Amino acid sequence: MKKRVGTKKRKVLVTGVAGFIGFHLATTLLTLGWTVIGVDSMTEYYDPRIKYKRLALLKKEKGFRFVKQNIAKYPALEKLFKKEKPDEIVHLAAQAGVRYSLTDPWSYIQNNELGTLNIFEAAKRLKFPRVIYASSSSVYGGNEESPMAEDHRTNKPLAVYGVSKKQNELLAHAYNHLYGTEMIGLRFFTVYGIWGRPDLALFKFTKNILANKPIDVYNRGAMKRSFTHVSDIVAGIVAVLGQPSTGRNEIYNLGGAEAIPLSRFIQIIEKETGKNAKKNLLPMQMGDVRETVADWSKAKRDFGFTPSVSIEEGIAEFVAWFRQHAVFLSGLRAPKQ
Repeated sequence: MKKRVGTKKRKVLVTGVAGFIGFHLATTLLTLGWTVIGVDSMTEYYDPRIKYKRLALLKKEKGFRFVKQNIAKYPALEKLFKKEKPDEIVHLAAQAGVRYSLTDPWSYIQNNELGTLNIFEAAKRLKFPRVIYASSSSVYGGNEESPMAEDHRTNKPLAVYGVSKKQNELLAHAYNHLYGTEMIGLRFFTVYGIWGRPDLALFKFTKNILANKPIDVYNRGAMKRSFTHVSDIVAGIVAVLGQPSTGRNEIYNLGGAEAIPLSRFIQIIEKETGKNAKKNLLPMQMGDVRETVADWSKAKRDFGFTPSVSIEEGIAEFVAWFRQHAVFLSGLRAPKQ
């Protein structure tokens, strides 16, 4: 499912490089001949052994260098920027997960807000022209308009995770206004794919269905998502990297080619595994929303973003990958909740 993407080869610094999306972005850029400086603090929100597996694959590639570093500590971050002098900065590092933000909200402020402030401040002080940073569909919170567009209201957050991402967008606006640094925020919608996070639904469902264990289905399956294959997300990021910096401050939705109900999502997994799921039908969990459907027409207009991986194709790929690595993946510790 590799996409043909191309742009001028440069040096890019990617934060969160051992994470799910960071790994796939770095892999694609290395394949295209870029130099990638990968930064990650290797936190233990979910079992870091899968992060080290991703990292081991990246280290096999020419042009990759890894720095273990916490971006919430500013002096070391500025020192790294001065040393490496990247042409581009893609900021993906963050404390992820809605449910865990109910348990440990402090980690979201520390990692997502302070970490992002440090990235923006280093870019400003060292006069880097642009920062591309990850936002989330979680910023829409209680917004009931669907599909969700960038100009819809985002003042009704339902969890600390969404608050932290919205704060990043506001901070980007201020830094762009004050210092002229181009800020491109990308709101990701329910990203899935191989080497995905163990706390994500596709990972948990596939693992339990193959093991004949029940799965937790919130709101009794009456939820709808723009499931977005990670290769579509990466293609969107690379397309932005291919554009010249012009001092803009923009936010874009990156969502999947189709939005489907959670019940249909489970049916496709059942088909690919050849097993029926045992379902624990549960009420809506705190902080979650019933529907996140992306309007990605702005991204299509401005940089040609067009998601192309169908949910059937993406889940088939994931289940095949999970079977191939089942012993390792099934042995990973459960994520923090």
